[in-house]
Amino acid sequence: MKKIINYLSAALLIPVAFSCTDLEIEPTDSLILGEGFAGVADINGEIANISNIIAGGDLGNQDGLYALNEVSTDEYVVATRGTDWGDNGRWLAIHRHSWNAELQDVVRAWQRLNSITLNASFVLSDKSVNTSEGDVTELKAQASFYRAWAMHWILDMWRQVPFRDIELPNSAIPAVLTGQEAIDFIIADLNDAIAGLPTVAASSSIDLKDSPTKAAARHLLAKVYLNKHVYLGESPQSADMQRVIDAVDAIAADGYTLAASGDFFDIFRPSNDVETIWWSPADAGPRIWPTLHYNLNSPGNAGGGWNGFATLSEFYQLFEGDPDTNYVGDGQEERRGWVPDATTANTDNLGIGYGFLIGQQYEQDGTPLDARDNVGGVPLVFTKEVTKAEYVAPADNAILETDGTRMLKYHPNEAGGDRRAHIVKYRFGDAYLMKAEAMFRMGTDPTTMINALRTQRGASMLTAPVTEADLLAERGREMYAELTRRQDLIRFGQYTRAWNLKDAGNPNLEIFPIPIADVLANPNLVQNPGY
Repeated sequence: MKKIINYLSAALLIPVAFSCTDLEIEPTDSLILGEGFAGVADINGEIANISNIIAGGDLGNQDGLYALNEVSTDEYVVATRGTDWGDNGRWLAIHRHSWNAELQDVVRAWQRLNSITLNASFVLSDKSVNTSEGDVTELKAQASFYRAWAMHWILDMWRQVPFRDIELPNSAIPAVLTGQEAIDFIIADLNDAIAGLPTVAASSSIDLKDSPTKAAARHLLAKVYLNKHVYLGESPQSADMQRVIDAVDAIAADGYTLAASGDFFDIFRPSNDVETIWWSPADAGPRIWPTLHYNLNSPGNAGGGWNGFATLSEFYQLFEGDPDTNYVGDGQEERRGWVPDATTANTDNLGIGYGFLIGQQYEQDGTPLDARDNVGGVPLVFTKEVTKAEYVAPADNAILETDGTRMLKYHPNEAGGDRRAHIVKYRFGDAYLMKAEAMFRMGTDPTTMINALRTQRGASMLTAPVTEADLLAERGREMYAELTRRQDLIRFGQYTRAWNLKDAGNPNLEIFPIPIADVLANPNLVQNPGY
């Protein structure tokens, strides 16, 4: 009897595609294991399938991968606002680090990432051929990149990477890579990717950057080396930090650089810029509507904002400017964005700001907005901090509806609106700061580099040599809401500290639990400590 395996454990079968466009590519007999793997007959189609898995569902929206790496940090808290955002306590569990092995975000992110490793392995088989358009060498290099990308996340979040040898029958138990062995496997894939992927310069068309390139592979290589000591439980090694620097320098050699002053939010528009290295054709809506209030303008989204995600006051106050307001002229640096007031709200901005939304919010004609009628029509004034985690009494409704500063890098009035398929995955600002951190860990003072970045972003220069705390804060200011904060906090030893609505936790919380079904199905997996 033929069996089609879409996932690494025989106990769990999942779909092979999750897409914002509902594109689903069905598995074919070319992916049969157990009676002799026949190879992939259409490599181009399978690469498109992998790209769709990355762009859709729990790897592309506000759930899964994003939630675990952003809501679990000091960047976001998702309070239960009345009956909204309850979800059986899921969002507060992520923020408070009280998750378990059955949390849907843990399970689904694990499944999706592992499905990518298997599908990429199918493509990389010597038996796989391409019957449609596309260069086989480049397509296989893309598969090497995608497998490395998925394995990097699995190693980072679980420290154990299942790997199925596709030449073995499906009854064979997948091996599990850990530590140096997993790192070596990922690096080998990235070196293969770099060898076979095209060079796409910063000045090249944006359409060429939604697929892996040499620059994207080097960016991921720098990430792996920067975090390698965390995965091994060791101190940073100078040789690894030099590899970070070399990878970033190679990216810069392709023309990638920091965006000009005044262009920070242009990076997140669906047009070319000098920073975007790799972007994914994923809906921008899940980066917009979770944070916006129901009554803010919502072109293309009749239901309005979802009024969930808010940032913490301590994170907002990392930025220069008036700590209590963020209107135009409040002395803020560019990355903190701005909020339209009664005189600056207009059709172009829909009355919705960029960056951090705090204080009274306005309609695009300058009319002050109110919260919903069912909470008394109180003024729609976003407070600095979320003061309550969840609804307890009727009076909490009005408080929870307007609590918390909102955070927004993708604007609903850009080309394509909330449904535009463009999410930045890698950009040069991240690479630049990885190099600065690598220099710091090698004993070289990167203050000049950091001040150059701060000047470009409209912030004042630091007057003392950069410290660890400075580097972490700068990464927060530059990279908020871009899937780096959890890694950064762990690397700087700050992930398990206390913050608003969260107590300090144990170091085991730096790693997520492995879904129970997988531990039962694969004896080579061992549940992570503390779960």
